[in-house]
Amino acid sequence: MTPSAAGRPQMSVEEFEQIAHAAPETVRLEFIHGKLEVKPVPDGDHGAIIMWLLERCLQQRPDVRLYPEQGLKVEGYRAGRARPDGVLVPEDHFAGQGEWAEPDGVLMTVEVTSHDGDTDRRDQREKRDGYAAAAIPVYLLIDRDECVVTVYSDPEDGKYRSRCSYAYGETVEIPAPVGITLETDRLKNYVR
Repeated sequence: MTPSAAGRPQMSVEEFEQIAHAAPETVRLEFIHGKLEVKPVPDGDHGAIIMWLLERCLQQRPDVRLYPEQGLKVEGYRAGRARPDGVLVPEDHFAGQGEWAEPDGVLMTVEVTSHDGDTDRRDQREKRDGYAAAAIPVYLLIDRDECVVTVYSDPEDGKYRSRCSYAYGETVEIPAPVGITLETDRLKNYVR
């Protein structure tokens, strides 16, 4: 089923959740802007970047946790479902929540681009806009093709008002409520 000219979703959220639940572990599914999306399985460099970031977050903010691949309910209008590469929240925030958690209380979402044709549309536009619409304070995008780290912040009316980009090797200041500093020279090790 495809979206109609009126922009209706391909399926209901309930249908999506059934499909996503039954999908094998080698496939990661998301429901963005009413469309079923297949998220590439991370490669080794992708995983190394997430672990690097997780360590930096814990060193500077021992009161928070970076959850890889935690499902979030985003896009209130279309009831989207996204699996960010990382979700930064206070310790134990997701305890007791299911596969698809509410975005309330999320401090930051993280995406690390994949080497596929859809990464620009998915990570740099659709997911960014979904996170802003869910009022997630910070969105951190690590672009492996461009060797750039971009920090989006200050969501208002479904858009991030602030955008700061840094080349690999520069110091990245992530604003409140995250409040951490990243020395990004290590990211140069994960360029293909």
